[in-house]
Amino acid sequence: MADWVQNLMDSMGYLGILLLMILENVFPPLPSELIMPSAGFAAARGDMNLPLVILMGTLGSVLGTLPLYYLGRVFGEERLVAWADKYGKWLTLRGQDIRKADDWFDRHGTKAVLFGRMVPGIRSLLSLPAGMSEMPLPKFLIYSAIGSGLWASALAGAGYMLGDNYEQVEQYVGPASKIILGVLLLAVVVWFVRRKRAQASGH
Repeated sequence: MADWVQNLMDSMGYLGILLLMILENVFPPLPSELIMPSAGFAAARGDMNLPLVILMGTLGSVLGTLPLYYLGRVFGEERLVAWADKYGKWLTLRGQDIRKADDWFDRHGTKAVLFGRMVPGIRSLLSLPAGMSEMPLPKFLIYSAIGSGLWASALAGAGYMLGDNYEQVEQYVGPASKIILGVLLLAVVVWFVRRKRAQASGH
């Protein structure tokens, strides 16, 4: 994949970075922790300009959040609540649980978007609850841009400094992202278990 990413950027330049970062948000298996360090390495070789690399990476990342954001807006809280009330018992999920989660996102959504854009594994998925909770698009774009810009800067800067060894960034960030995802999945499992126990005890 590294060779394909590098070849695309070599042939398309800054437009290649933009396209790859849009795709990375829609198809998470294409990792930003490979794309941006590779672009940073290209800047270190003198083939690209580092600030422009960061700008295009940030812009692509922000544009890539929009499909899932609008999917969340279209699906909406009410539809999900209705679905949970009808079918959610199989997952011990109720409509009021959805409303509580939505209320939480209303209170903490800006921080979730800002810092979540720097967390591999969930950075692209955050757009869905942001859309479902009807976070205003300008606010969503601003916080996405800040978080994405910091993430793109860190990755491109690492690639710039590491030079030929830029692929080491993915080697370190990749396992970390799996750990983060594992912790989040464990938290979800614990939540489901506690919900079932609470229901069994009649609380």
